[in-house]
Amino acid sequence: MAENKNFVINVKGSEGVNISEEVVGIIAGLGAAEVDGVDSLAGNLTLDTISKAGMGRLSKAIKVVDADPGKIIVRMAINMKYGYEIPKVSKLVQEKVKQAVETMTGLEVTAVDIRIATVSVSSTN
Repeated sequence: MAENKNFVINVKGSEGVNISEEVVGIIAGLGAAEVDGVDSLAGNLTLDTISKAGMGRLSKAIKVVDADPGKIIVRMAINMKYGYEIPKVSKLVQEKVKQAVETMTGLEVTAVDIRIATVSVSSTN
């Protein structure tokens, strides 16, 4: 997210709304972090720290790519909790991120690409 892109959505009766790439990234990150089995995003961004992270930290975990006008691809790296099924959690993350971004922004998410950065072992498991 080093380029600081903006995405324009058309709002009925107005000229449009600009949404920064950082905002889209925060929405996607919060959606992913809510999924059971996700420990954090790459860079150890947790549900509590995602919205406070600047673009520098957020870009280690999330990339938002223009696909076509009004369409985006979200690429993210997550840290999984040990003991969870990677395919199952990844699918849930994809669904949650797509739903959160589309609902909050009106942008169409054509793909959510997941990379498992690491597996975390908690002392409480």
